Amino acid sequence: MIYWRIFLAFFIPGVLGYGGGPSSIPLVEYEVVHRYAWLSVAEFGEVLALGNALPGPIMTKMAGYIGYQQAGIPGAILATLGAVGPSMVLMISLIGILYKFKDSPRVQLMTTLIRPVVAVLLGVLTYRFLANSLDGIGLLQTLWLTAVAFLLLERIRVHPAFVISGALIYGALFLG
Repeated sequence: MIYWRIFLAFFIPGVLGYGGGPSSIPLVEYEVVHRYAWLSVAEFGEVLALGNALPGPIMTKMAGYIGYQQAGIPGAILATLGAVGPSMVLMISLIGILYKFKDSPRVQLMTTLIRPVVAVLLGVLTYRFLANSLDGIGLLQTLWLTAVAFLLLERIRVHPAFVISGALIYGALFLG
């Protein structure tokens, strides 16, 4: 039964996550944190941060890690197949149609209309992470880490992987 749940936890976001990783992350968070309670919000945030620091698609990295954590190598394989399976099957079966209509005004409109929905989903996820951070490490640490991350990312233009790694090291040394 665990294998079926692992597969579904990533298959559903794989089907509904139009637009790739950013739109799938809140859906995965719902499945693994709220529906199956495999991770806490804080743990999910750590998995997300680690996945963002590594190269490649975020969804497959998260699926592999969470699947492995729950059921070893078979869990990792099933979670990854659940994450990429829907897109893979649709792309193979519908490539001709997609290529024919890729410049269609209706397809362009659909993509334009979905972007705000993805933005709202990411905003809700950010709010949950912020609330969890305030509960976990407090206002001052949260403000400090946010300010330093903003400065490094936006002003100094440090690569996000280094900022995430630095935050993980800071958390291990001073907050853990």
